[in-house]
Amino acid sequence: MALAELYCDASATTPPLPEVLEAMQTVHRDAWANPSSLHGYGLAAAEALERARQKICTALGAVSDELVVTSGATESVHLALLGSTALSKPGRVVISAVEHPAVEAAAARLSQLGWQVQIWPVGPDGQLNMDLLEEMLAPPTQLVSLNWGQSEIGTLQPILQIGEACRRRGVLCHTDATQLLSQARLDWKALPLDLLSGSAHKFQGPRGVGLLLTRPEVLQQSIFGGGGQQQGWRSGTEAIALTAGMAEALSALPPHHPITGSEAPAGLTPELRRCRDRLLDQLMERKGVQSTGAGPEQRLPHHISVVVSDADGQPVSGRELVRQLAVQGVAASSGSACSSGRSQDSAVLTAIDLPAPLRRSGLRLSLGPWLSEADLESIPRRFDAARAACT
Repeated sequence: MALAELYCDASATTPPLPEVLEAMQTVHRDAWANPSSLHGYGLAAAEALERARQKICTALGAVSDELVVTSGATESVHLALLGSTALSKPGRVVISAVEHPAVEAAAARLSQLGWQVQIWPVGPDGQLNMDLLEEMLAPPTQLVSLNWGQSEIGTLQPILQIGEACRRRGVLCHTDATQLLSQARLDWKALPLDLLSGSAHKFQGPRGVGLLLTRPEVLQQSIFGGGGQQQGWRSGTEAIALTAGMAEALSALPPHHPITGSEAPAGLTPELRRCRDRLLDQLMERKGVQSTGAGPEQRLPHHISVVVSDADGQPVSGRELVRQLAVQGVAASSGSACSSGRSQDSAVLTAIDLPAPLRRSGLRLSLGPWLSEADLESIPRRFDAARAACT
């Protein structure tokens, strides 16, 4: 009997919901024109675009002027960091030691423009060293950019606490909420943040579209010019079908969840989180499997990350383990999907000071509601077969 295919790589991307595909198809059929055109076709497109934008704002507790629709989180991050500092005298920007490469790239660009980039260290669980809070937010810091949920090891950061501290000091605070948005809607109006970025394909929306939420007067300049769409912050003819798909996917997420400190949200379903916990426990029963990142209450609720050694204690190549899991019908990742094509030590596992021999042995399983408890029961057996094939 052929093995069932199990997709356990939700932190990389997610399968689009049927209602997302339907919403996009409707736009392609009925609202395909340029929304800036003044004829009937253009007006129909403009109406469809506005309806999608309003649906996004309603889902996230924002107003239309606070939403910029982008091509994805990478663009959103660059607009957040470069657009909010474009007219400011260079100072200091603080990012964590476990940021996504997009944040590192935007910070590097600021460094070229004369900004000082300060790295906020993390502990062995990937959480920020909060003893350094005062030091990190002291002058000349003008901007802090931190991921809310770390994609590779799942650790959540105390973004709300940091956001409140930034607000008291007049420091801008941006969070890359790409991974957290996959688990619950956020209530933008209640968050002590100035900028928030996300990407639709992480929450079962389409690829190629994302969002940036921004407070009034935070952005100073767009990062590229053109026709001046979206209040001038993001030029280019709007992708209405993608925007509609993102709106549909956001609306399907669980309602606003009050998150305090670095507490994990309930997740898409309580069952999924219980399945995650059970699967992690089963993997940890195996010799040579070591969990990475924070504990279950301070990590993304659908996320498992481990490093793997063989029966003799020798580290197993994470890339080879992923290949062998694919043979066993399990789609997983080793490290961040955005850098998985490169064979090198994981920057995140290096930042948490994992011993060097294990830094290429990471394995990530990230779950979604398309998986049942019965599906997951076979994963430990498939893992054993895949690890054995690596030796």
